[in-house]
Amino acid sequence: MASDERPSSARRRKRLPLGVSRHRLSFERRLRISLYLLGLPSLVLFWVLLWQHSVEFSVQCFLLLIFVAAWALAVSFLAEQITRPLQTLSNVVAALREDDYSFRARGGRRNDALGDLALEINALAAMLQSQRAGSLEAMALLERVMSSMQSPVLAFDTEGRLKLLNTAGERAFGLRGPTALGKSADVLRLTHLLNANDDDLLSFDGGQQAARWVVKRSNFRLRGVPHTLLVLSDVSAALHEEERTAWKRLIRVLGHEINNSLTPIKSIAGSLRGRFTSLRTATIDSSDFESGLEVIENRAESLNRFLQAYRQLMGLPAPKLAQVSLATLIECVARLETRIDVAVVSTSDVVLTVDADQIQQALINLTRNAVEAALSCDSMKGEEPKVEIAWENTGREIAISILDNGAGLMNADNLFVPFYTTKPSGTGIGLVLAQQIAQAHKGSVRLENRTDGENGCRAELRLPHSA
Repeated sequence: MASDERPSSARRRKRLPLGVSRHRLSFERRLRISLYLLGLPSLVLFWVLLWQHSVEFSVQCFLLLIFVAAWALAVSFLAEQITRPLQTLSNVVAALREDDYSFRARGGRRNDALGDLALEINALAAMLQSQRAGSLEAMALLERVMSSMQSPVLAFDTEGRLKLLNTAGERAFGLRGPTALGKSADVLRLTHLLNANDDDLLSFDGGQQAARWVVKRSNFRLRGVPHTLLVLSDVSAALHEEERTAWKRLIRVLGHEINNSLTPIKSIAGSLRGRFTSLRTATIDSSDFESGLEVIENRAESLNRFLQAYRQLMGLPAPKLAQVSLATLIECVARLETRIDVAVVSTSDVVLTVDADQIQQALINLTRNAVEAALSCDSMKGEEPKVEIAWENTGREIAISILDNGAGLMNADNLFVPFYTTKPSGTGIGLVLAQQIAQAHKGSVRLENRTDGENGCRAELRLPHSA
């Protein structure tokens, strides 16, 4: 089994001494002193030669001064030739330490101590420059992938502070990266997300059409500090499709079994009702018989309509996309409602690429619900029933709002559950059908109580601008 642990002796780096100096003199000073000391024997020998040739003392002093000056120039030249390459290499190494890989030492040759050192440092700089370019490209690719991912990605440190957030995470949690980074999960109200286990299923917004996410959790280290990485996968569409498939199978079985019973019942009840005229001349009381047949026939017809409606719900075809004017579509929907005048708030027209028939059906269902809510007994408190339709272009989406002044929502959790209805004559498929049409267009439907100071409900159909 591989291990990252290494012996302590391997981790300790051996320091190589650059030179021994008790007085801690700089390299340049020690070099100059050494060169001056090398010239001292020559100076003594030169003075001895002058003394042996009986040269005058003044001339000896003059010649010795000339010798010392010449030797000082030679020492300066030699020191410059030795220290300048070292200073150049020092500047290159300093640039590497500052992440500047553009500096290079020139004039290096092989089989030369300083030349070999210069070439090796140049090779190191080129390698570091290539690695840095690769890391920058990798970071740019990672940022591009993170920003284009549809799954929210978040990272927290050991103290619960947010350290990483991609664009999908900003949209999912309503955050802004520059202001959210560095804040704790408590401040951002993400404690439940940070405490979630791997493969947990979370539901956000807690109401109708709540988004459901599967959490994938892992750990990593950044600069030695442990971090927690969370990747969320949206499984709402898959779960909705599974629910729809389950309902479709259930209704197929129920429809088959109930139709097998309703068809003969309806046929026999109709035949008996047609022959009932001959029984009216009889002396028996046939009122119970007649009412019973009528009930059987009416219930059979009602159940048949009920099943046909659910077949329509489960047999929604794929949308046939075409360009359509949103203003024209909404005007047509408003004109179809005859119980009250539906007001259309005029804004700039938008051309959408949608299935006009399906979107119109969804808007009809939402408008019908709004009108029925405005006309309900609970909302009739001296106010005229009012329904308005408006739309707004948010850039990425078109938000179509239908507002009424009814009593508002009492139980929002079951609005999009098939079969659920609070109306005596309702079938419970209007909102579900509108939701399925919106999802087929990669949009959404949402209902909520109005927050603009007015009573009533706000139904919102959101469609992608490029849909």
